[in-house]
Amino acid sequence: MQEASEHLKKQFETETSRLTMENRDLEEELDMKDRVIKKLQDQVKTLTKTIEKGNDVPLSSGPKEYLGMLQYKTEDEDKLIQNLILDLKPRGVVVNMIPGLPAHLLFMCVRYADSVNDASMLKSLMNSTINGIKQVVKEHVDDFEMLSFWLSNTCHFLNCLKQYSGEEEFMKLNSPHQNKNCLNNFDLSEYRQILSDVAIRIYHRFVVVMENNIQPIIVPGMLEYESLQGISGLKPTGFRKRSSSIDDTDAYTMTSVLQQLSYFYSTMCQNGLDPELVRQAVKQLFFLIGAVTLNSLFLRKDMCSCRKGMQIRCNISYLEEWLKDKNLQNSLAKETLEPLSQAAWLLQVKKTTDSDAKEIYERCTSLSAVQIIKILNSYTPIDDFEKRVTPSFVRKVQALLNSREDSSQLMLDTKYLFQVTFPFTPSPHALGMIQIPSSFKLGFLNRL
Repeated sequence: MQEASEHLKKQFETETSRLTMENRDLEEELDMKDRVIKKLQDQVKTLTKTIEKGNDVPLSSGPKEYLGMLQYKTEDEDKLIQNLILDLKPRGVVVNMIPGLPAHLLFMCVRYADSVNDASMLKSLMNSTINGIKQVVKEHVDDFEMLSFWLSNTCHFLNCLKQYSGEEEFMKLNSPHQNKNCLNNFDLSEYRQILSDVAIRIYHRFVVVMENNIQPIIVPGMLEYESLQGISGLKPTGFRKRSSSIDDTDAYTMTSVLQQLSYFYSTMCQNGLDPELVRQAVKQLFFLIGAVTLNSLFLRKDMCSCRKGMQIRCNISYLEEWLKDKNLQNSLAKETLEPLSQAAWLLQVKKTTDSDAKEIYERCTSLSAVQIIKILNSYTPIDDFEKRVTPSFVRKVQALLNSREDSSQLMLDTKYLFQVTFPFTPSPHALGMIQIPSSFKLGFLNRL
């Protein structure tokens, strides 16, 4: 009996020992699994944070999307106007940059002031911009490049104010993204009118500076210089070469006129002047060339000959070719030369018979009766092959012209200005894509 009890006790101890060992093994296994679970949970947390962070921050591989505004502080306004208007040099801007870049940057500042709904900030910026443009034009009143540059930027700024005004008529050509950039809180139409008036004043000064530069070249190049073979050296008997207030006028040729025109044209294009404004400016210049040449012809009997008529016609063809080369045929500039062209024809045409008189009456519609008679009376042959115009022929033409009701003025008004119109041309450039060149020294602006 005792022996059986001892056996059971031993068996129980063995089983207990086995179970204890097994339990320890299970605990170790469980502990290991707990550690694995914790490690996996930590990895899940890390991945979750990474994903959330990735949703909040744009991927570094893609470009940041900007709103097309420039944030600035009110106290930086003076610095903005100084650096972007008063101190800016056109030659440092036009290379590889969008037309009217300063205008676009100014408008991006306007958008910021509008977006924060700050009326005083916006009013101050608009007034400072307009006054800054007036000041820079006043300081460079005879500088063609500077006037061209700020005429261009004033027009671009005006166009931006229209394009992003939210008014339907100005939004037709906008992309959907551009329409999102429209002003939300303020109506700036009053400032648009002020800017338009400023642009007109700049344009008028811009034209005067061009005219002052080209006027001394016109008569020597268009009238006095003789390039046609066989003409050079032939002078009407009794006439001496006139002296001129311009030194060495022989240096000026028709090429000089064309070179001056090309300089004006290339500068206007480089400064981003609207093509329609370029056409209007060229038309104004061609009117001046025609008027100054014709007025000089009325006063110079030594220039009223058949040969000189041929020379003038040749020079007009050079001007027409220049227009064609610059793709400016639709500028109406050629039409302003019509009086001069008819005068050149009148010098060349036969002036003897009744039919000649009738043809002159019918063809010279851009010349007044006074001007036609003046040219006929001034006509001076330069050799024996040409004949003087007889008084009886002049009377025949005069009789035909008496039915006309035109001006009694002989000289053309060289100061006449065609009315300028500023076309609305929306900018194709997305404001959000415009960057500030470091040379502008506008580091205090924050691109939004």
